[in-house]
Amino acid sequence: MAGARRAGSSATFWLLLVVAGNETTRHLIANSLLALAERPALRRLADDGATHPAAVEDLLRWVSPVTQFRRTATRDTELAGRPIAAGDKVVLYYAAANRDPAVFTDPDVLDAAREANPHLAFGIGPHFCLGSHLVRLEARALLAALRPALRLRGAPVRLESSFVNRLKALPLRLAG
Repeated sequence: MAGARRAGSSATFWLLLVVAGNETTRHLIANSLLALAERPALRRLADDGATHPAAVEDLLRWVSPVTQFRRTATRDTELAGRPIAAGDKVVLYYAAANRDPAVFTDPDVLDAAREANPHLAFGIGPHFCLGSHLVRLEARALLAALRPALRLRGAPVRLESSFVNRLKALPLRLAG
């Protein structure tokens, strides 16, 4: 029985990695393409900086592919002066954290040259994303391949979700 439990746990962990890596990367890329298509001033990045690490980092901050994550407190603690009891649910809203004016200058501006960028798009601590380096590489490669200009062909359609920042449809065309 213990072996079956371990095999099941391995399969579940593998599935989590596949889904987490696929879903979040797709949402980052789709929302990044939308952000660039909606901001003509950023289109120049395709020629001089879309593959720059700072641009990808601010897209990660701006897009925040995962909307929130909930955890259960394992012990009594305190957070920002507020008591949290063991068993309480605690939620981290990535979009709020990634636009915190106490952390980011002009947090509501997508800044492809932002250097100080302690975003939480990949989580933090023991739950930090194992695939963060691959996601960054994929985002840089895609943005470089899709240069120079993206144009919207219609309105994007968003998925209503409290967990992921996802587009259902993104009608784009490459202008060339």
